[in-house]
Amino acid sequence: MIQALLDYYRLPDDCFKGPHASGIPAASQQGFFRFGAENICYGRSQGGVAPDVAGSGQFDASNYDRGNQSSGQLPFDFDDVIANLRLERYRQNMIPENNTVAASPAVRKIYYFVRAILPVAIRRHLQKEYFRGWKKLPFPAWPVDFTVDNLHEEVLRRSMVAQGIEKVPFIWFWPDGAPNVVMMTHDIETAAGRDFTFKLMDIDDSYGFKASYQVIPEERYAVPDEYVRQIRARGCEFNVHDLTHDGQLYQKREIFLQRAKKINEYLKKFGARGFRAGGMYRNVDWFDAYEFSYDMSVPNVAHLEPQRGGCCTVMPFFIGNIVELPLTTTQDYSLFHILNDHSIDLWKTQLELIRQRNGLMSFITHPDYLINRGNRKVYESLLAYLRQMIDRENIVAALPGDVDRWWRARSQMKLIPSKDGWEITGPGSERARVAYAVLTGDQLMYEIDGCPMRKTLAR
Repeated sequence: MIQALLDYYRLPDDCFKGPHASGIPAASQQGFFRFGAENICYGRSQGGVAPDVAGSGQFDASNYDRGNQSSGQLPFDFDDVIANLRLERYRQNMIPENNTVAASPAVRKIYYFVRAILPVAIRRHLQKEYFRGWKKLPFPAWPVDFTVDNLHEEVLRRSMVAQGIEKVPFIWFWPDGAPNVVMMTHDIETAAGRDFTFKLMDIDDSYGFKASYQVIPEERYAVPDEYVRQIRARGCEFNVHDLTHDGQLYQKREIFLQRAKKINEYLKKFGARGFRAGGMYRNVDWFDAYEFSYDMSVPNVAHLEPQRGGCCTVMPFFIGNIVELPLTTTQDYSLFHILNDHSIDLWKTQLELIRQRNGLMSFITHPDYLINRGNRKVYESLLAYLRQMIDRENIVAALPGDVDRWWRARSQMKLIPSKDGWEITGPGSERARVAYAVLTGDQLMYEIDGCPMRKTLAR
């Protein structure tokens, strides 16, 4: 059985003969290919690969999969492909961003150096110029990318069809059988945003939400102990947001290690467990230098982030021992200032897509931008919409630390046979639920206690 599939679903040991990794040599060429019409993959495939996304349609591994089903072997290395997508290793072949002047470390350094003195109108103009053409980016898919989730479903479905199995048990994704989780976070950019924190907290409270607050520990503004205490006293989380937020965290390994050491010291000082890098910059290959429990720096699709890419999933996942809680919706800054959109229409579209796939609905908004009354009105409309959705569909609203703890606990749970069917064991299992992947015709759906957990999706 492929390890990534076991981990994603928490399938029972030895109850289901799932597919196995192919014997493709590790030295073979990596590139883009497809597995079905919609799933763009990056890795090695028996059917060949393309050097860029545009050519991926010429190489559909599903054509080769048909000949391998009886042996239970996929025509590509599933674990490798999933890691390449989650960890954004495909980005090395995403040419447009690598060739832009704005991606240059020197240009980024100059920009952040003069950023504080640039008029807001000029800064936004420069940002819009950088993001010009984002709608033409072919991959990941906008406005939410489900490639990793699609691949897990499709491989499980094909294996069930090949073996004539109609129902496979697994440990449901969320506690208490919730269909989804909503997670609200606030990044504080300036002293004005810091000073607006408790007003924003009042707004959140009025709709029944608690959030995490990410604070820049050096240079931008002071972070008094009493400020930290009050955030926690009101039931919210306190996390670290970069070190100085100057865009340079991941530019050079030696500088990164120095900054990572300081970030770890601030984590201990504040008793924080979570982290988000400034500007959503990231280099997951360096995460082993960190000591936080969870990270929130990887977008699902990063068309409107300075660093393009995306992890292509709406589920948490592990990067070493760190739980990654991906950003699955558009940031408020991008919505207001890049898209010039002062409605919640895009957020509603993203939420509906994520809802259908039982994913994590994670948000970043900034106190700094919600001081503006017009922006604040839009944000309150979002909170009202979320509250109605949560109450209607029994969705869980959780803090990032709660999601981190749950995902770690779930990763250690076991699904074992019992006299009544199946039993989940392990710490925290009292909140876990046995779910089933069920074949309906040639399609896959999920259910708990006979109740569908999402609509059957056409393939």
